[in-house]
Amino acid sequence: MSEDKISQLSKFKYINIETFRKNGTGVRTPIWFVVYQGLIYFRTDAKSGKVKRIRNNPHVRIAPCDIRGNLKGSWFDGKVNFADSAESSMVYSMIDKKYGFVTTLIRIFNKIRHTNPVVIALVLE
Repeated sequence: MSEDKISQLSKFKYINIETFRKNGTGVRTPIWFVVYQGLIYFRTDAKSGKVKRIRNNPHVRIAPCDIRGNLKGSWFDGKVNFADSAESSMVYSMIDKKYGFVTTLIRIFNKIRHTNPVVIALVLE
């Protein structure tokens, strides 16, 4: 069942991830992602609100979307955890391949801002 969901999502360039505040309110964010061995991976800044919310509640919802977060499909429930360093380097190269030169621009911008990216793995429920 989750393989069907992943194959549906892999056709898209963006997914909308909904993380939850402590009071239960959802916060939606469009993100880049890659699929590898049945998991969905994405990277984000370690100090982002997304990461803070995930640390408090690893349950999320995702749906395919466009760059602005407008939904292009159904929501799926999932659970996230932080990837290890081996997974992280693999995900970085997969994201570079999928999204091209724009990732280089993002990395330059991240260095200027002194951000610390982390990779997060998502398992669909």
